[in-house]
Amino acid sequence: MDVLRRLVSVVRTVIGVPDYERYLRHMHARHPDCAVLTPAEFAKARLDARYSRPGSRCC
Repeated sequence: MDVLRRLVSVVRTVIGVPDYERYLRHMHARHPDCAVLTPAEFAKARLDARYSRPGSRCC
């Protein structure tokens, strides 16, 4: 089951789907003093980051 979970995580990363669980693990490991975003805040931040760079897309 761990292999399947890892495969899903890799596929989600490749296609650009944000991974909230990975974000939480990173924040707790590397930035324990910082507040974490809620799932809704995280999703909005990822969308903003993805679409706020003019010229970064081909279409």
